[in-house]
Amino acid sequence: MASLPRTRLQARILSSEEEEKLQRDQALVSDFKQQKLEQEAQKNWDLFYKRNSTNFFKDRHWTTREFEELRSCRDFAEQKLTMLEAGCGVGNCLFPLLEDDLNIFAYACDFSPRAVEYVKQNPSYDTERCKVFQCDLTADDLLEHVPSESVDAVLLIFVLSAVHPDKMHRVLQNVYQVLKPGRCVLFRDYGLYDHAMLRFKAGSKLGENFYVRQDGTRSYFFTDEFLARLFVDTGYEEVVNEYVLRETVNKKEGLCVPRVFLQSKFRKPPKSPAPTSHDPDPGHTA
Repeated sequence: MASLPRTRLQARILSSEEEEKLQRDQALVSDFKQQKLEQEAQKNWDLFYKRNSTNFFKDRHWTTREFEELRSCRDFAEQKLTMLEAGCGVGNCLFPLLEDDLNIFAYACDFSPRAVEYVKQNPSYDTERCKVFQCDLTADDLLEHVPSESVDAVLLIFVLSAVHPDKMHRVLQNVYQVLKPGRCVLFRDYGLYDHAMLRFKAGSKLGENFYVRQDGTRSYFFTDEFLARLFVDTGYEEVVNEYVLRETVNKKEGLCVPRVFLQSKFRKPPKSPAPTSHDPDPGHTA
């Protein structure tokens, strides 16, 4: 299945001041510093979790509302659903899901060993219901922890943006191995021209739509076209791939800021049924 035709809608229309700012900030971080950031990516995320503990991200109670696959891809009511959360952080998505649905078993992994420890220390952590492990999705093999083609859904929520664009396809190849045929990767991440992208100061740009924060962690801002190409080139079929526009009110500063996310579903193609013995031989001619 080819990717769906693009509507050509921009994520959002920039003001003239925002356009000028992006035009001015074209200088890229030096190659030496970029290599250092790549080498120290795990250390920088570990330090992020050391500073913020489990307090930075809010619990995500919206995943079952936005992705019906987390409720519906079962043949009968009490059937277990097996999922993988790739990049689970400290469990802000994982624990609400396990609490909402007692028939979910979750594999979950993160780049940061410290984040994985926080998950294991959570009072809700139950080894009967989840298996959490440290994993670099761009280098480690998920099959060491998760059986091949055993997972009903993969959650990739605000994770791929932290990976260097040259390595994103490796993450998608890795999760492809453990996903059942006919099932989906459920994706949400930063979209082009999200407010966070426009807040970067000069000297933060690593490449097109790719930036580094002051703490050394990095963030990519996706277009629907780039994301579709990435998944389809890795063997997935596009199901849904849409911008989500939101406004966040910062009461303290009296600001209303535009948020842009990309919310998508990409399916691993179902297996073709094997030919039965009474099917005519396709190579035989009368």
